[in-house]
Amino acid sequence: MLEFLGQFIPVLRWQDVLDILIVAFLIYRVILLIRGTRAVQMAAGLAVIIVVYFAARQLELFTLHWMLGTILSSLFLVIIIVFQDDIRRALTQMGQTPFLKARVKTFHALEEIAKAAATLMEARTGALIVLEREVGLGNYLESGVEIDGRVTRALLCSIFFKGSPLHDGAVIIQKGRLSVAACVLPLTTNPNISTRLGTRHRSAIGITEQTDAVSVVISEETGSLSVAIAGRITRDIDLGTLRRILHNTFAAEEAEKPWWKRRIL
Repeated sequence: MLEFLGQFIPVLRWQDVLDILIVAFLIYRVILLIRGTRAVQMAAGLAVIIVVYFAARQLELFTLHWMLGTILSSLFLVIIIVFQDDIRRALTQMGQTPFLKARVKTFHALEEIAKAAATLMEARTGALIVLEREVGLGNYLESGVEIDGRVTRALLCSIFFKGSPLHDGAVIIQKGRLSVAACVLPLTTNPNISTRLGTRHRSAIGITEQTDAVSVVISEETGSLSVAIAGRITRDIDLGTLRRILHNTFAAEEAEKPWWKRRIL
């Protein structure tokens, strides 16, 4: 029986197993790269075009089949043009050391957020900083202004200080980069939230109800510091507590992951 099956099923070599594992790993990394970004919608659009192309051939819709075939004949070039930003980011990440560098960037971003919080609290300047975790925040990026800058105290303070055109709304931090500012976030729908909390605090809670993000919020009226996680807000904390919460949430979380799953904040 085995000899009979062997005539139809080729012998699986160790090279074939390695080949399959490498391709599966690359596909997994691509999914992680584009998750939560507009690239997901664009990839879905390309998939629809491919499905329609094969359907048109089966249904003998010759004009539609020819038109889509012309587009798909340059598919490689189309992918490069459409996903140029994502490809550039992927190549940049491939050149990074996956161990120490990720930890250093994570620590730097968290520390700069704490330093900015200290300055903003002293000046009683309202602020809302949202840090992405595993669930992508791509749906909320389009409501803001793209920054794509390194997370620093100076950049955060310049955005939130009064008089800045971007001080209203939230900033979103992804993978150690300040992606967008002046973002509009969903308000909490929890009826048990104190009526004394304003829009900024309600937005901080709302985004953590819908995603696993962490929100750091500073009150404009009192200069008090709060952190929201999983729909719950901890108010009136000090900078030491903020640092401990951020490091426990991000740095320790990354250290426990295998290196191929690690993300840079």
